[in-house]
Amino acid sequence: MNATDASSVPIVKALDRSKPRNHDASVSGPNEAARAVKSKSSPLLRWVAGSVSVLVLSPTLAVLSVAVYGFMLWSAVISLTSSKLVPRYDFVGLDQYFTLWSNDRWHTAVANLAIFGGLFVPLAMGLGLLLAILLDQKIRAEGAIRTIFLYPMAISFIVTGTAWKWILNSGLGLEKLVRDWGFPSFSFDWIVNPDMAVYTLVIAGVWQSSGFAMAVFLAGLRGVDSEVIRAAKIDGAGAVLTYRAIVIPMIRPVFLTVFVVLMYQAVRSFDLVVALTGGGPGFSSELPANFMYQFAFSRNRMGLAASSSMMILFTVAAIMVPYIYSELRNDSRNSR
Repeated sequence: MNATDASSVPIVKALDRSKPRNHDASVSGPNEAARAVKSKSSPLLRWVAGSVSVLVLSPTLAVLSVAVYGFMLWSAVISLTSSKLVPRYDFVGLDQYFTLWSNDRWHTAVANLAIFGGLFVPLAMGLGLLLAILLDQKIRAEGAIRTIFLYPMAISFIVTGTAWKWILNSGLGLEKLVRDWGFPSFSFDWIVNPDMAVYTLVIAGVWQSSGFAMAVFLAGLRGVDSEVIRAAKIDGAGAVLTYRAIVIPMIRPVFLTVFVVLMYQAVRSFDLVVALTGGGPGFSSELPANFMYQFAFSRNRMGLAASSSMMILFTVAAIMVPYIYSELRNDSRNSR
């Protein structure tokens, strides 16, 4: 071996050692590249990559914080002041709340809400459950019937109130129709009767919202395992007993959902009253939402209106908080 060959041997060995093995390159190469890129990326880019959902939702959260929760807080502050036409930030404590609960018109509105909610919610739930059970029997034209009953929910309460105002009008509605059929003594003047006007709100509300209850109940019924119903039939249970003792208890969470939604509609009802009765005769059919609007924009008593709005908020919270707590507790129980 000459000198040239001897000197080239260490160089060849060094080159051989510097070449990556095929197995190591195929396994660890991509991972090492990814780690290198990640290590070279800035902390800002890593934070953005891990916070995409927060960044997407942040504009919506900002708007909600200002337009909803911010104005709720502002209303709470105004309810503690003597504001009338314009806001005045002079703290007067709970004077507006004492004034509110000493107002006979507010007492009438609260009593009307109790009547309206106490009738509207159970009637809409009962009618919706009955319709859902009938549709659950796999009848013909189920889709068309379901659409017909659900259609009123697609229209606004303004349209519903206007339509029922025509129907209940004694000069051109139901009363005139029945009298034209040969019953001249028939009378149905609830819409102009101070003692009965609030019940016309119940009629219109049930007509519109029972379709929603039907759709939710039907979805719950379709979620019940058919094997349970088949086993009940094998044991000799009739349809009524099967639904009463087996099916309906299994959809108890659906009842809670429908109750909360309908009760929320009852508390916040405003446009139905405006379109159907206008709160009258007098203010005999007025609800708390209408009371708040009248005193805020017609009577220029902003502080009193703000206190009534806070009472409405407390009512909604009393309904929603137990529901949310129950749902969260069920979710945590199911996740265990």
